[in-house]
Amino acid sequence: MDFINHLIWHDGKFLGITWSMWKVIGWLGNAVFFSRFFVQWYATEKKQRVVVPQAFWWLSLIGSVTLLGYGLFYLHDSVVIFAYAFTWIPYTRSLIIHRRHKAAHTDCVGCGQKIPPQANYCPNCGVKVG
Repeated sequence: MDFINHLIWHDGKFLGITWSMWKVIGWLGNAVFFSRFFVQWYATEKKQRVVVPQAFWWLSLIGSVTLLGYGLFYLHDSVVIFAYAFTWIPYTRSLIIHRRHKAAHTDCVGCGQKIPPQANYCPNCGVKVG
């Protein structure tokens, strides 16, 4: 047990890491960015087809911006800064496209469910659209 405690907390370091506010921010950014893997996997398994949910793009955006801040303000590391400097662009664009697509849906007069844009018939009840 002492061996395990020694591995976890030793010389004032937790898990061998000297912690600071920026170190916590960096690890949180990593955790958020990594969690998108589980979100996408869950959504794909649930629908039994490849799905990229809106939450995936939000986690990507938040995680990458957090890691960019960590690289800029703490590490001052050009590799980390460049790795995350432009990733926010496609993530933001995907969120904009998602919002526009969602807004383009209309309500079916037959069943009240959302109908995808350019649909001729409601996929839920079969009522002709328009």
